[in-house]
Amino acid sequence: MRGFLKIWAVCAFSMIGLGCTESEPTPALAGNPSRLSEWGLFKLNSQALEPKESTQVYLPANQLFTDYAHKLRTLYVPSGSQATLANDEIEYPVGSVLSKTFYYPKDPAGNLLKVADTAPTTIDLANNQLIETRVLVRREAGWEAFPYVWNDEQTEAFLRVAGASKKITLNGEQETTEFSYFVPNGNQCSGCHVTSHPDGGMHPLGAVASQLHASYPPLNSELQTVQLVDRGWLNQAPSYDATASWQDESLPIDKRAASYLNMQCGHCHNPEGAADTSALILNGSHAKSVNMGICKPPIAAGGGAGNLHYGIVPGKPDESILLYRMSSKKPDEMMPELGRSLIHAEGLELVSKWIKSMPGNCN
Repeated sequence: MRGFLKIWAVCAFSMIGLGCTESEPTPALAGNPSRLSEWGLFKLNSQALEPKESTQVYLPANQLFTDYAHKLRTLYVPSGSQATLANDEIEYPVGSVLSKTFYYPKDPAGNLLKVADTAPTTIDLANNQLIETRVLVRREAGWEAFPYVWNDEQTEAFLRVAGASKKITLNGEQETTEFSYFVPNGNQCSGCHVTSHPDGGMHPLGAVASQLHASYPPLNSELQTVQLVDRGWLNQAPSYDATASWQDESLPIDKRAASYLNMQCGHCHNPEGAADTSALILNGSHAKSVNMGICKPPIAAGGGAGNLHYGIVPGKPDESILLYRMSSKKPDEMMPELGRSLIHAEGLELVSKWIKSMPGNCN
């Protein structure tokens, strides 16, 4: 049956704490559902937002930074269908749905907190504030994205195709940060999820073979690609080693930095991406060190170069354009240019240490 079905109608918010009855999600293969509940991906009550057992919670080996928001990700493959591994990439069947819910922990007074992401499998509503849920659905013509914004009561999220913004005050251990949190519109979703320009289609960034070829300890120590095979949702797992995470401090600094830049920047900075004219390649497919920015003069940076001469100056992070743009919050300078209002201090520290460790110079 084409068109979406309101399969969560029995799942209205209940003050007595009753959640949804478990049922198979029905992807919207036509039309644009106005409410997140119409996708049937979650069970919701006054205590928690919980993914249904018919979905799979997942975690990419490397996660995209979004203003220190925590994220709960789910994957759904329709019954009777199976994704296939082709050229080390996952091809999802029509009807597959990905969701990513953004939220912040809060204290008893309702103040939002900047704390480390614990990657839970459910969201406790007493201790967390829901912000938005993004849905990516595989339709006949390709992938489509839909942003949903949660109401203040945490009872429903509503489609906002034009995007939205929300003033956030984030309380850390030593400082309080005020900023505007931006929910992307459709064009901005394409800005990241279309990695082959100008004619490529949208596709997932986190639920891809390389990023899922890693374990997710809160669920299972087994590789997530193997879990998908065991569930019958994927025909085979990749044959290469588990994907490195930039947060794994046991790895060499260059490998960690490469993993970080690949996720944060590689969707644009690749040979076919939106930033291909820059000749800066950060998705790991570079053939020469200069293509990764080492001693490379800027080509398309404009005023974003900060009067610096090279993308990366070995041993000198403060003279490197890459670090300058990562540490900027100005719209015409900051990189990535979408998806953040704040500076990712941990990523900045990692890349700075990596540049500082490089031998040589640009003379």
